[in-house]
Amino acid sequence: MTTPVRLSAIDLVTYTPGLAALLVDAVEDGAGVGFLTPLPIDAAAEWWATQGTEIRSNRTVVWVTSDHEGVTGTIQLRFAGMPDSRHRASVSKLLVHRRARGNGLGRELLSTAEQFAAAAGRSLLTLDTPTGSGAEHLYKSAGWIESGAIPAYAADPSGVLRSSTLFHKYLG
Repeated sequence: MTTPVRLSAIDLVTYTPGLAALLVDAVEDGAGVGFLTPLPIDAAAEWWATQGTEIRSNRTVVWVTSDHEGVTGTIQLRFAGMPDSRHRASVSKLLVHRRARGNGLGRELLSTAEQFAAAAGRSLLTLDTPTGSGAEHLYKSAGWIESGAIPAYAADPSGVLRSSTLFHKYLG
């Protein structure tokens, strides 16, 4: 397992092909991360390229892990920008390539985002994940609190509307 590396907007350009392949892998495996199948690699790369603006503006922080075969995982931390919300951030796009699962990489990425958020003065994190997904176990075991579920919140990769579970975590 490699240590997560925080990406700058310039780094993002270098990592975009690997991040696009990771996103396609996740969607093909059924991850509810906002995309439908089939997800063409060029569409995935185009989406990642749009994240450069968010990174440059410090609204989003992205970490990536890789090994000799390429990108293995990523996570994003998105900062709330309104004056009444500057105490919180949301976690999104926690993705681990199928070939890299089962080694604690998801937990390492999540911990990295949590530690960064706390150091940045954020005291509350939120996220949503498809109800019944494997990710729910990860979040619960990492101390996240289930806030509730919203029926028909988002479509799964096949286009079927599914429930999503909301989680939050106080950082202290």
